[in-house]
Amino acid sequence: MLNIADTLHRWCREHRPFALATVVNVTGSAPLPAGTSVAVDEEGTAVGSISGGCVEAAVYELCRQVLHGQEVPQRAWFGYSDEDAFAVGLTCGGELDVLVQRIDPATQPYLTTALAAAAGGRVAAVAQVVDGPANLLGGLLALNGDGRLSGTGLDADTSRAVAKQAAVLLRGGRTARSTLGSDAATCPERLTVLVHVAATRPRLLIFGAVDFAAALSQAGRLLGYHVTVCDARPVFATPARFPHADEIVVEWPHRYLEQTAVDARTAICVLTHDAKIDIPLLRQALTLPVGYVGAMGSRRTHDERLRLLEEAGITAEQLAALHSPIGLDLGARTPAETAVSITAEIIAHTNSASGLPLSQLTGPIHRPAPHHGPSSRHAPKDAVTSTSAGRGPTSRTANRPPKDSDATGIAVPSA
Repeated sequence: MLNIADTLHRWCREHRPFALATVVNVTGSAPLPAGTSVAVDEEGTAVGSISGGCVEAAVYELCRQVLHGQEVPQRAWFGYSDEDAFAVGLTCGGELDVLVQRIDPATQPYLTTALAAAAGGRVAAVAQVVDGPANLLGGLLALNGDGRLSGTGLDADTSRAVAKQAAVLLRGGRTARSTLGSDAATCPERLTVLVHVAATRPRLLIFGAVDFAAALSQAGRLLGYHVTVCDARPVFATPARFPHADEIVVEWPHRYLEQTAVDARTAICVLTHDAKIDIPLLRQALTLPVGYVGAMGSRRTHDERLRLLEEAGITAEQLAALHSPIGLDLGARTPAETAVSITAEIIAHTNSASGLPLSQLTGPIHRPAPHHGPSSRHAPKDAVTSTSAGRGPTSRTANRPPKDSDATGIAVPSA
């Protein structure tokens, strides 16, 4: 739902009831992930998209039904047929599990608060009950800044369990499903929640104000990163040279890294390929809980770098996390091509993908995104029914869901 947070926040401020249709699970390939929503207000205004083609029309009608009379949440499963796959928008054989529910903003002020945060570019997490007891289905719970949930009346143990899982996903910056329950000590009621997460942009820290950094900062910005370029040389680290960077820092790289905030989504790219700078910087980076660390340099530079890092006390396990020489083998030569090579490796590593050509692989192209914590990824196979004529999207609705010195003369400080 946070994909349409701006409009939903406006509707909530106006106390305008609306129907919300959310993709709560995806089986196989689909163009949009779980957590994507469409909303329809009482005047018939629609916002958002979950796939395209016939699915949108069917979802729109379900929203209208739920909004005008059927206040009980409805469930629909959409598959595809070979003949009309392109019209449906699920051309790779994907199946969507969609939950449609009525939202009355006047009774859920906590939702307005969460949507305001998401629309304003601040962190927010909303847990949506997508499987469990009928009286809880569709329940929305917002994670407060103090780690507590506001919303649907869960018992204390279940509320704590959901809040804990929502906090984990919020830290990871990912929307994902999580199944909890059947544990009397933590969550007596078995239920599945889809935690919608709006997180600040992940960070891309680029060390070394070189031409490659300029291209990489542009590519990183395109991918949605908050880009920082750091270099100790003020004559090179300037906004004019790096117009696509969000932040330019003139500081010794290892000193800056010691004092800046990082998390599991942070990518660190060391482009200086100067041992006097690289070693203290990488010695710091490889001990941090970041998502990616890469360093530029030749294979000879890489071998020498590994030797120096080992001497500096970096373990074999920590060294294994270093991507060096940085990037994928794309035959890149120019700064722009090198930026593509580096960002391609970051994407592949982030998604635990092979980086191989899709033509050499089998199976779905769109795979479930990596997630934190337990999740239920797939709807039951019998949740999708096919039409006898083999035409159009198939669907079914139900009230219950399925279960030193550098070259410029600057003195290099000690680490």
